[in-house]
Amino acid sequence: MINNKELEKLLENLPSTVRLVAVSKFKPDESIMEAYKFGLRDFGENRPQELSKKMEQLPGDIKWHFIGHLQTNKIKLIIEKVHLIHSVDSEKLLLAINNEAQKRGITVNCLLQVYIATEESKQGLDRDELFGILARREQLSNIRICGLMGMASFTNDLERVGAEFAGLKELFDVVRKENPSISDVFCELSMGMSGDYKVAVQHGSTIVRIGSTIFGERT
Repeated sequence: MINNKELEKLLENLPSTVRLVAVSKFKPDESIMEAYKFGLRDFGENRPQELSKKMEQLPGDIKWHFIGHLQTNKIKLIIEKVHLIHSVDSEKLLLAINNEAQKRGITVNCLLQVYIATEESKQGLDRDELFGILARREQLSNIRICGLMGMASFTNDLERVGAEFAGLKELFDVVRKENPSISDVFCELSMGMSGDYKVAVQHGSTIVRIGSTIFGERT
């Protein structure tokens, strides 16, 4: 079951410039179809096997977003139908995605995940790694780098969260300014989840990834 009232409120409050990705990980097809009938078309998953199965069973016009840590040996499970991979957290992974895409003659949309939190459990690129990848992006003929993604610290201190999001937005703007040739493609900033999406929107997020507000807490 989805929370219709919360979803209605969420859609009313989100600016038209912000895309809602409903995080459907661990949720049954029936719940996803409820949200689909409500009008949602963007759904996020973090396990390749689960995503691959849902891709086969659910409507073809769903835009699937991969938002979890992706192992290189699992790329082939999702690469054909994924709309956007948010969580490219290393150059090794990016090269592996590009190689698999070359084999299939496709171009894959990716976001580069930047480490912005103060928790060791979070993953992502540091500033030097990010700019190193961007400097070599012409080698990635089958990758479309569409922007950045970040996960803030897990805390109730929204001021700290806001500072982390603000830092990512500043980095996003620097990349666009220093790389004008990709500015028409490099336009997505994926940050904000159920507990902090309002702060993320205030700091320029273009994609929010929301699960529990829509589907309820995971059991």
